[in-house]
Amino acid sequence: MANTERLSRRSLVEKAVELADAESLESVTVRRLAQELGVTPMALYWHVKNKDQLFVCVTDHLLAEVTAEFDPGAPWNVRLRAMVEALIRVMRRHRYMPGLLGMVEKQELPNFARATDTALDLLSQAGFTLTEGFAVSTYLLHGAMALVDNEPGCPGAFSAAEAAEWRRQRRLRLEQFPAGEFPRIVEYAKATEEEPDLDAYYAFGLDLLMSGVEATAAKRTPGSALQKDLNGRK
Repeated sequence: MANTERLSRRSLVEKAVELADAESLESVTVRRLAQELGVTPMALYWHVKNKDQLFVCVTDHLLAEVTAEFDPGAPWNVRLRAMVEALIRVMRRHRYMPGLLGMVEKQELPNFARATDTALDLLSQAGFTLTEGFAVSTYLLHGAMALVDNEPGCPGAFSAAEAAEWRRQRRLRLEQFPAGEFPRIVEYAKATEEEPDLDAYYAFGLDLLMSGVEATAAKRTPGSALQKDLNGRK
């Protein structure tokens, strides 16, 4: 356990992340954190004034990975993809992250501002205006959040047997659609009983998000290397 002398904002935030990962975001309270750290609740208020500020600090701490060092010589789309991929990776590891991003004031997050500014710079290199770049970065953020929020598979912490039964019941529900009216849904039902390949799901989702940005950028500069690369993929 920590004591008051060793307590810092960073150790407080790291304990909050550890507790949220192990249990849930709802379990992160000042009283619970004080108990885990071996201090009085009042000691925590030297570092955060309330729970809202604690959540701001937690969110900013987790976002630090999104603007990690990338190869500065790489093309803009490679660096932007790396940022979106890092964001998805953070949210997969901390499943409450999409909810946190909707709760906190983003203007209070230095790492969010840093990521936004970096994305705007990369998108300006692609030929987007700053207004368009801000819209694109917003679409990418919400697209990444939606990928994590809608990850395929059964909800909750199920055993392997329970998950298999959940998928079987889902398949049966889909197969109840009239095959003559909804043939593709009934055909798709067969695939839902298999355990989803989450890595493939996220790779495909990231490709969809980025391909739209790349294709739009390439239309602005028809002779660009990116346009030639896109043409080569057809």
